Amino acid sequence: MDFSIAHAILKPNESSLPHRMKSSVEIYYILEGKGMMHIENESAEVGPDQTIYIPHGSEQWIENIGVSDLKFLCMVYPSWNAIDEELTQKSM
Repeated sequence: MDFSIAHAILKPNESSLPHRMKSSVEIYYILEGKGMMHIENESAEVGPDQTIYIPHGSEQWIENIGVSDLKFLCMVYPSWNAIDEELTQKSM
């Protein structure tokens, strides 16, 4: 299976860069902490043991809204490739 996985850590008040994957889907699995997941025009609080599916072409980012580190796994299918990722501006 052609996928990649990364372990990410965001400190309190940090956020990932807004971006979209042109042809890959992303799945986040929250390990620890409290975050706010933004996908297109929707936002939702997320926490441990939650899984978030992000369709290809969707602008998204996650921010740490807690007092401790936000730790999560980011799986990309097919495997992450810099050519497929497009940084965007926060539109929400």
